[in-house]
Amino acid sequence: MNETTRPALAELHARLNTQLGGAARAWLDQALDEATAHPGTHGPISVWELRIAEAGRRCGPEHADAARVLLLHAARADPEALARVYRQGTAAERRAVLHALPHLVTGPDALPLIEDALRTNDTRLVAAAVGPYAARHLDPHNWRHAVLKCLFTGVPVDEVAELPRRAHADAELARMLADYADERTAAGRPVPEDLHRVLTLTEPTATPTDTSGSPGRPGTSGTSGKES
Repeated sequence: MNETTRPALAELHARLNTQLGGAARAWLDQALDEATAHPGTHGPISVWELRIAEAGRRCGPEHADAARVLLLHAARADPEALARVYRQGTAAERRAVLHALPHLVTGPDALPLIEDALRTNDTRLVAAAVGPYAARHLDPHNWRHAVLKCLFTGVPVDEVAELPRRAHADAELARMLADYADERTAAGRPVPEDLHRVLTLTEPTATPTDTSGSPGRPGTSGTSGKES
């Protein structure tokens, strides 16, 4: 767990409390208490896993991601538990697992979940997959392909955590972007504006600073929607 996790989650919880109605706040408080008291796995399915499934109905689709991240943290879900919730969950529940990774997993153990999400064409899953956990742990080859996946599927590159830092002076990424632009042009298709933005970041003279992709982003762009 990185050192920014607790303040980020406390801020997320405080923000969520200001947005939820009284009944939803009461449900979330009880669900978090249950998860804290009975973490880990208990029987075929744990109480906190049931609460993960209920979060959309109880808190509303627009707040479900944040509630699920808090529940996963309260339950101290390890990579095995996270993989189970991801594998058995809806797309919305999978998205919440991806958002929870930087808060719960310090090493690369959860990379298979990132890789699975990047194989889908669900833009909300792709957007969640290119967050802070991927920025820390995806190797250069797979990270470059994740950036291209965003361009293919129309996910804004603003969703890619630490993009300026990782793209800085990356000649191979620049080559891949140029090849993709050439393919689009030859096919008579427009080149995404985001491609030019990333290409500029690959230049050695670019400033490799970044303010995006901080932990605790559930409920912001790319994560909200009707699915709960």
